[in-house]
Amino acid sequence: MALSATTHQRIFFGLLRALTLLVVLVLLAIVAYLLVSGFRVLSWEFFTAMPKEGMTAGGILPAIVGTLLLTFISIGVAFPVGLLSGIFIAEYAPKGRLKRFVDLMTNNLAGIPSIVFGLFGMTVFVVLFGFGDSIVAGSLTLAILVLPVIIRTTDEALQSVSHDIRLGSIGLGATKLQTIFRVVLPVAFPRILTGLILSMGRVAGETAPILFTVAAYFLPRLPSSAFDQVMALPYHLYVISTSGTNLEQSRPMANGTALVLLLLILILNLSATFLRRRAERHSR
Repeated sequence: MALSATTHQRIFFGLLRALTLLVVLVLLAIVAYLLVSGFRVLSWEFFTAMPKEGMTAGGILPAIVGTLLLTFISIGVAFPVGLLSGIFIAEYAPKGRLKRFVDLMTNNLAGIPSIVFGLFGMTVFVVLFGFGDSIVAGSLTLAILVLPVIIRTTDEALQSVSHDIRLGSIGLGATKLQTIFRVVLPVAFPRILTGLILSMGRVAGETAPILFTVAAYFLPRLPSSAFDQVMALPYHLYVISTSGTNLEQSRPMANGTALVLLLLILILNLSATFLRRRAERHSR
């Protein structure tokens, strides 16, 4: 006997709910595991001290500072470049083969494995430009990594703004440039911030690009210039989990580092989400 359309719909929505619940449960399981296994390691010393005893004791302050530096510098470089590129693609690039080619290349760039960006950064910024393993080289590599996300988000956000708004602004005597920056961009900016949120989370959690360009294995001091190496939480987590040290000694530090990295990404995302909501209220 054939099932009715209503029954098909109930089965379909039931499957969607089950899959959504599964995703939520997996996320909660990861968070719960890190909280149970890593929370006992957290202390004032863990956040403020230098690592010692083969990174099985002490704190992770250099890794926290290094992660924050790499995140903010790379976003500071990538966001304005991606924003202006997205504006050009959405507002100025002629519709046709050129725009389709740019869209294709941007999408392909977003799909390249991060380790390839690391090799590119090492070849160009570390060797060719002579920056060496440094914050500059690592930040520029991470900026290129997240650039496609910001470009695509900006392009789609601008295209979602009604064309009537542009016509109304131009009809009142505004130039195209004034219309874009004073009318269209403020309306689209909350959606553009979504790309910023995704980019910040990805930059903070990347390991492969910084492995070739900036990350130090053991550096118990804070950086003094933009051309210094730094420790970073993702690479620090990888090192203490695979460096051959006593796993029983290093596992608590690894779990604590993973929990701090998770909390850091959560704080960055919540901060960007707060800014996005403020921008949405302001645009209304």
